[in-house]
Amino acid sequence: MARALAGAAAPRPAPRPAPAEDDLCEPERTPATALPDPEPLLRNLTQGVLEVLAGVRDVNQLARWMSEDAFQSVLTRASLSTRARSARGVAATRPVHTICSVHCTIPLDNVVEAVVIVGGPARTRAVAVRLEGLDRRWRATSFALL
Repeated sequence: MARALAGAAAPRPAPRPAPAEDDLCEPERTPATALPDPEPLLRNLTQGVLEVLAGVRDVNQLARWMSEDAFQSVLTRASLSTRARSARGVAATRPVHTICSVHCTIPLDNVVEAVVIVGGPARTRAVAVRLEGLDRRWRATSFALL
């Protein structure tokens, strides 16, 4: 009897299901008519990035709203800000900024390019943001703090 079991083939593992067609595709572009007003996202994303750079917010909280390139640029700048604060011995503090205005243009149907003017205690700055409608939501594909 032991001989019969030794010669028997081991059971095969269940075959893996094929990846869904959606998993193989690039993010789906979404027309602007199917997306919400971009201004609240521009305001909140700008405030969030300023808090990340100040060291009081985790950068991963913004990942959902940014493309990989935009996220990496914010992550790099946040690391540099953290190192600079550490070298000076300065603790992270919540920034005191005011969103003064948001100026948007729509160069394509699912693209918004915006400049957010931010007033701070020492100076006024501009933040340039490009949003694209991807997978039924706005995502920042470019973010520059000037």
